[in-house]
Amino acid sequence: MPFTDKDFINRLKKHFPQPWIDLNFENPYQLIVATILAAQTTDKKVNEITPQFFKKFPTPEDVAKAPLQEIEETIKSVNFYRRKAKLIKECCTALVERYGGKVPDSIEELTKLPGVGRKTANVILVNAFNKPAVVVDTHVKRVSQRFNLTNSNNPDIIERDLAQFFQKEDWEYISKAMVLFGRYVCKAKKPDCGNCHLIDICPLKNQQREGKDG
Repeated sequence: MPFTDKDFINRLKKHFPQPWIDLNFENPYQLIVATILAAQTTDKKVNEITPQFFKKFPTPEDVAKAPLQEIEETIKSVNFYRRKAKLIKECCTALVERYGGKVPDSIEELTKLPGVGRKTANVILVNAFNKPAVVVDTHVKRVSQRFNLTNSNNPDIIERDLAQFFQKEDWEYISKAMVLFGRYVCKAKKPDCGNCHLIDICPLKNQQREGKDG
C-alpha cells in the first residue's frame, strides 16, 4: 500500500472534518425505517416522506398494529413501496415481539430483523449508537476499489478489508466520511479530482501520470 490509513484519513478530514448522514432521524427506530426506505431511492426523497410517516407511526408498536395498506399509502412515492412496507411492518413487529419495541445494538441481533442486512445493521450501529462498524454501500465500495483498499466486489469482503486496514477507533469516522466522499467528490461519473484532497495518493491518477510520463 503506497499510503497508510492515517494518510488517507488526514486527507479525508480536509473534506469532512465532522461527517454526517444524509438521512434525517431522531432515534434508532427512525433510522431503521429510513434506511429500509432508502434502498434504490435517494436520501432526499426519503427525508420528504419520513416526517409524515413518523407523525403517523411514532413507534414500532404503531407500525406493527397498522394495516399494511395504510403503511403502503404513506410511503407510496418511493420505489418498491409495497415490498418496503412489508419489510418495515415485519421489522417493527419483530422489534415489538422480541425486543419490547427497542432496537438492539449488536450486529448479531440487528441482522435477525426482517429487512436489515449487514450494511443496514452497520449503518444503525455507527449512526444511531456511535459504535465502531464498517459501512459498505455503493459509494464506499467504489472508493475502496479506486484506492486499492480492496480488490473484491463482495461487500462482506470489502468490509473485512477495510476493517483490517483502518484502526477500529477510526471505523465510525470512515463509515460516515467515505460515504460522503464517494457521493460528493469521488463520484461514479465525473469525479471531482480538481478539488480532491486525496488526489496525491490516488492510484488511478498516479497511473495516469505514469502513463503520460512514459
